[in-house]
Amino acid sequence: MNAPVEPVIGQTLISIGLIGNDQLRIALTEQQQAHRPLGRICVELGFITETMLRDALSERFGRRAVDLTDVVIDPAALALVPETLARQHTALPLAYDEDEATLTIAMTDPQNLPALDALWAGAGTGGLRIVPVLATDPEIRDTLDRHYGYRLSIDDILEEIEHATDTLPANNRVAEPGPSSPESESKTSLHARRRNTHPTVRLLEALMVDAVKNDASDVHFEPEAGFLRIRYRIDGILYQVRALHARHWPAMAVRLKVIAGLNIAETRAPQDGRVSMTVVGRKIDFRVSTLPTLHGEKIVLRILDRERGVLPLDKIGFDTLRFSVIKQMLARPEGLILVTGPTGCGKTTTLYAMLDSLNEEGVNIMTLEDPVEYPMPRLRQTSIGDNCRIDFASGVRALLRQDPDIILVGEIRDAETAEMALRAAMTGHRVFATLHAHSAIGAIARLVDLGIRPQLLAGNLSGVIAQRLVRRLCPHCREKAPATEFECHRLGLTLPDEGEAGDKFKLMHPVGCPRCQGRGYRGRIALFETLRIDEAIDELIAHGATQGELAREAQNRGHLTLVDDGLTKAFDGATSLDELCRVIGPVGLSQP
Repeated sequence: MNAPVEPVIGQTLISIGLIGNDQLRIALTEQQQAHRPLGRICVELGFITETMLRDALSERFGRRAVDLTDVVIDPAALALVPETLARQHTALPLAYDEDEATLTIAMTDPQNLPALDALWAGAGTGGLRIVPVLATDPEIRDTLDRHYGYRLSIDDILEEIEHATDTLPANNRVAEPGPSSPESESKTSLHARRRNTHPTVRLLEALMVDAVKNDASDVHFEPEAGFLRIRYRIDGILYQVRALHARHWPAMAVRLKVIAGLNIAETRAPQDGRVSMTVVGRKIDFRVSTLPTLHGEKIVLRILDRERGVLPLDKIGFDTLRFSVIKQMLARPEGLILVTGPTGCGKTTTLYAMLDSLNEEGVNIMTLEDPVEYPMPRLRQTSIGDNCRIDFASGVRALLRQDPDIILVGEIRDAETAEMALRAAMTGHRVFATLHAHSAIGAIARLVDLGIRPQLLAGNLSGVIAQRLVRRLCPHCREKAPATEFECHRLGLTLPDEGEAGDKFKLMHPVGCPRCQGRGYRGRIALFETLRIDEAIDELIAHGATQGELAREAQNRGHLTLVDDGLTKAFDGATSLDELCRVIGPVGLSQP
């Protein structure tokens, strides 16, 4: 008698060591009587857990698995799928991307084509693409109970809060269950359901979804005397999005502290925390910072999108010339590479892109960051902060004893850190660091101001990258128009006679449309200045040359400044002259 053919899911469970051959035979025998999926039977028999089954199915089908306990549901996705249809197919809409026309749905069986077709038809949106992801059956059913039937838009939740009579408990954590029992599990599930359906919880989740969808980098909760102001930082500019009554803020602040693991009883000292959640289908880290102010605690959420935080080096925005300079810097086997610019100009993104290009199995890369923003595989990342018994200078000393090939120093703040970074470069290491300086040439003067001797600097500095971020003109509504008299004056151009203005005197200007929410800008682009330190510039540095002398030598070698890059992008229509002047300051052509 031939042995029955093992189902593929059974082979998967065996191959990853979750069950043995005997357990598979028992499950197959049970399946002949129950006629249910083999994975579900293995769970019911206690061979594996729901999470193990989800991960095994993820490996089998090549689908992404999600933990719904850390997912923030997009109200727009729920609105597309009727509740009866979602419950019929045990499917939970997670995220809706209008630009990509995709609807992400959590399912227990992503290969169920009839269910996918029914969900697509039920969404009723032409051209929509369904993206199924894996989740456990209990998580989907519990989340369906917690979200369908409740108002999830910000306006509806605010209306509900205005009429609510109860308040959010001061500590709304779910207690850790003791020994497993149906009664304790039932109570815990009921407690979790009541907690998560509270309108304050749903309001904060709706705000987090809205901020991520609007590509905000920060969310500011700012208490005033009689109201709470909520602002998003989008493309570097703060926009007020909501104003709530002050009485709503205490419960919201408690909820934010709870999810970030902060002390809810401490209101007179700053605190810092972090929480990771899946929002609109992406894994998002939120850095939470609290600060006591005159009218209460201000809380700021820094949004760190892992999927968009680390970009390939060739996607950062370097043109051909600057990319070639960067490759020459990276080709040097030792030395210090600096990235300069103000806070929020994208220095970390550029550093991570360079490290990613060097991240190989045979290379030991170690970092010191304040704090670690984006975890990267194979990198040994150490967080520096007020709660750590280590600073950048002592951290570099410790890293040098860890046999590193490449070291990242998050920021050079003082002479000791600068000297340690340079000494690491002198001993054959490649060192990357950030420094607050206005330009690439200015970084050299800044190091000297910190107390670094020019003789120590010469020969150990590989290159400097200065950068800024400017808002990109919305491609859907920007308009080309003749440069105004003021713009010509800014550029050092002579205003042409009427009717004689050619393309040289035409610039793109912001207009505003629904796609950019009337701002005229959508997204940001980077401006770069790259300075490779060659022998001639090294010689000038060693002899204490001034910034002017260094700048003239660099220009003689074809060096292009931030203003040069900005004007090129303005004339190409990527950004506007006003935006360029806002970020860099007054600009002008060297040769009218």
